[in-house]
Amino acid sequence: GRRGGAGRREPPSRSPAGSMAPAAPPPLLLAVLLVLGQPVLGAPGQGAGTWSRFARLPYPQDQLFLHDTFPDGFLWGAGSAAYQTEGGWRQGGKGASVWDTFAHRPAAPPPGSVPPGPAGGDVASDSYNNLYRDAEGLRRLGVSHYRFSLAWARLLPNGTAPLNPAGLAHYRRLLGRLRELGVEPVVTLYHWDLPQGLQDAFGGWASPVLPRLFRDYAELCFRHFGGQVRYWLTMDNPYVVAWHGYGTGRLPPGVRGGPRLGYRAAHHLLQAHAKVWHLYNDHFRPTQRGKVSIALSSHWIKPQRMTEKDIKECQKSLDFVLGWFAKPIFIDGDYPESMRSNLSSLLPEFSEVEKKYIKGTADFFALSFGATLSFQLLDSHMKFQQLESISLRQLLYWISSEYNNPQIFIVENSWFVSGSTKRDDAKYIYYLKKFIMETLKAIRYDGVNVFGYTVWSLLDGFEWHRGYSIRRGLFYVDFQSHDKKLMPKSSVLFYQKLIEKNGFPPLPENQPIEGILPCGFAWGIVDNYIQVDTTPAQFLDSNVYVWDVHQTKKLIKVDGVFTSKRKRHCVDFAAIRLQISLLQEMHVTHFHFSLKWSLILPLGNLSLINHTLVHYYQCFASELLRVNITPVVALWQPMAENQDLPVSLAKCGAWENPETVQAFVEYAKFCFTSLGDHVKFWITMNEPSVKNLTYTAGHNLLKAHAKAWHLYDKEFRRSQKGKISIALQADWVEPACPFSRNDQEVADRILEFDIGWLAEPIFGNGDYPQVMRAWLHRRNSVDLYNFHLPYFSEDEKKLIQGSFDFFALSHYTTTLVGWEKEDALKYDHYLEVQMINDITWLHSPGRAAVVPWGLRKLLKWVKSKYGDVPVYVMANGIDDGQNMVYDKLRVYYIQNYINEALKAYTLDNVNLQGYFVYSFNDKTAPKYGLYSYTANQYEPKPSMKHYIEIIDNNGFPGPETPELLCREEIASCPECHFFRTRKSLLAFISFIFVAFIVTIFFITYYSKRVERRYK
Repeated sequence: GRRGGAGRREPPSRSPAGSMAPAAPPPLLLAVLLVLGQPVLGAPGQGAGTWSRFARLPYPQDQLFLHDTFPDGFLWGAGSAAYQTEGGWRQGGKGASVWDTFAHRPAAPPPGSVPPGPAGGDVASDSYNNLYRDAEGLRRLGVSHYRFSLAWARLLPNGTAPLNPAGLAHYRRLLGRLRELGVEPVVTLYHWDLPQGLQDAFGGWASPVLPRLFRDYAELCFRHFGGQVRYWLTMDNPYVVAWHGYGTGRLPPGVRGGPRLGYRAAHHLLQAHAKVWHLYNDHFRPTQRGKVSIALSSHWIKPQRMTEKDIKECQKSLDFVLGWFAKPIFIDGDYPESMRSNLSSLLPEFSEVEKKYIKGTADFFALSFGATLSFQLLDSHMKFQQLESISLRQLLYWISSEYNNPQIFIVENSWFVSGSTKRDDAKYIYYLKKFIMETLKAIRYDGVNVFGYTVWSLLDGFEWHRGYSIRRGLFYVDFQSHDKKLMPKSSVLFYQKLIEKNGFPPLPENQPIEGILPCGFAWGIVDNYIQVDTTPAQFLDSNVYVWDVHQTKKLIKVDGVFTSKRKRHCVDFAAIRLQISLLQEMHVTHFHFSLKWSLILPLGNLSLINHTLVHYYQCFASELLRVNITPVVALWQPMAENQDLPVSLAKCGAWENPETVQAFVEYAKFCFTSLGDHVKFWITMNEPSVKNLTYTAGHNLLKAHAKAWHLYDKEFRRSQKGKISIALQADWVEPACPFSRNDQEVADRILEFDIGWLAEPIFGNGDYPQVMRAWLHRRNSVDLYNFHLPYFSEDEKKLIQGSFDFFALSHYTTTLVGWEKEDALKYDHYLEVQMINDITWLHSPGRAAVVPWGLRKLLKWVKSKYGDVPVYVMANGIDDGQNMVYDKLRVYYIQNYINEALKAYTLDNVNLQGYFVYSFNDKTAPKYGLYSYTANQYEPKPSMKHYIEIIDNNGFPGPETPELLCREEIASCPECHFFRTRKSLLAFISFIFVAFIVTIFFITYYSKRVERRYK
């Protein structure tokens, strides 16, 4: 059986890639934000500066998670719409709406549309019969407001008088219950469900009669409910109603009237809104003291390229969707100039009187943003060949700049999960987290005036053109059940806690700490394989050459004539000198690299040895020691081609073949013998990839490691005085829903399969984790194929258990996992695990998540599982896409991962002994190096200089940090090593020196004798 599955992340091409956030905005970020300024008040088009402003913000500081709270009195709520949740479509005298008719139509849907399903909203969540159930959900959340809509056809079945008493009583009961709970109602008069009677009689919003009828309906609502409502929304998302209801026909009433009719319907919707605002302002505001606005929906768009042309196209896109309604209301009563100039006669005209009448008819800006419009109902032509995005923060800034910094009330926002997802809705949570975080940044960083936020929606319901294929509720509804109970999802707990805390307040664990690491701490750097260049120096060539001065002007080898050849010296390898000098500049104490088994023993045994390469490794290690850098050497590291096994072994089953075990032990013995005088820090196997490992191969690999360890322990440790262990790939795994027991079980299972599989036999009880055995037993009972996990004999358990001197791990990132299947591409069927992405995390160009706290959790887990074992973080790094902008992310990565390691050492008492950055340079590990490599030149990146600073400080000392006095190492000095390894050279120099002294003596002596003779 092979381990693996969809969506599992491998270490970055041996290769790697992992949020800690500041309690307050970094000083640099605040300074830049002050320079770039708050939203500027001015003429329409001012929002065009949004794209360039956000492109100039400092990276990655501006993208870090902001731990802060919202302003006092900030409104937190949830919302719903009548047709989506009420059901009861023929109860209590309700009339038919255009959505009822549309959902019941027998004809095929228009091309490109998704049929809502035969049931539509007939029953939906049955909120009409479960008013107190919904109110209990609101009480549990602790919201300050509830946005809901009145069903026009429930109050006025035909759209006009007479009034339906049952409908009136229903909404009075709802408002009364909200008052009892202290929840503020935010009431929408019209949320897409136009009475069918008005469509049949007048043609709906295509008719100029509708604004007056809408005013009459609003007056009835103000008169009966206005005493209990402070926030009114005249209508929701007029863009969708006009464009898809009367232009494309994708949505009810399904009229395919083309752009001209779509623009006419929008014209009437604006007139209707203005009539209702003036009605309230003139007749109801003095006594009811409420506020009236219109819920406008928008997408966000970003330019293909940051050119003036593309930015203008983005501005035009927002004009055509949001500005179509917002500019007349919030600026001057007329449509955006870009629409006027592009649409000419298609766009209706407002008279000067109408412009004045419409201008200013909103008491706040009510914004809807999310899954209804974005990537769904936005007409593709209105993108103007630019790229749709979901940046709420940039949209808020654009609105603030474009419309004179209005007060903004977010009245609908969220994303969605699959219709099959039940109660652990992790994807939904992380979108909410992203949107709420962007709202907080818009307030704190950008000066945008947002005063409320509304999650959409309170409960699962009928999702318009997508029917029941998706869910957007905080509470789960089983639509097949009779009683339609509300069951809280994980997002309820998330939102409830967020409301309690009024945001994301700073927590102690989010704060960086000051302190230093212990004496002798190993500060290292990693290279997969060192650069090997064994080209012989000219002094090692024994051939004799003649210079052809007459014809070719070249050296010609004389056949059969040879000179004596001198012994090889380490100074003959120029490549070693360069690499050692680069390492010296880094101030590291340790350098970790792997040997190439396939090159040292090409045939897999001692019958053919690459002595030149072995000598190269000996020289490299001795030169490292000469400059006080400890070599950390791995015997084997699996790479793409043949897993870097000798070809003969790779072709004979690789690790599946038990003979590979003995071959590895022979190879290890040869390396210990040849290099052991220089190497005191051994890794048997470096990052064996569990994803590509069968259970049989893993079984043999563990035995090979243990035998190599015991070989070193018995035959080499006493004389060489080194240490040896295995290095495991160990990324952290976190439950996607922190409140879900099922997700926690999945996370525990993945940790055992990813780390415990190889760690438990060595560092634990000598056998595989019980979780693995139990899971495979369960899988084998239902699967067609049998995934057999081998058993160790008692002798093998004793051999493997305890075969370590330290715990070495490579850690790059953190993964979120859940049990609910949401995305097939990221679902591992074998382990029944869904990979989830927290979109608030920073990500590298290679999509590696930057999650520093994951390292601390991992180190604590290792300690809790395997005791107070010495731990080395043998590789930790991230890619930069060979773009120096992203080296700034590496600076942040190194700083914060090391700080989390310091927390593990200082606060959690983890026996941390060393930390190594991956990787040395871009030549051997493209995109991961601290040195860039271009045109045969190595250049240090800023991240390297930052790492040097941390090494020189031995951590993060502060004013209160006590000074650490470390006893100097006296075991070896580089000078002593230099002299020991160059005895013949020293003898020759000594001879020359003595001969020189004797010569001087005789010259002086005889010169004096000659002098005396002549006197």
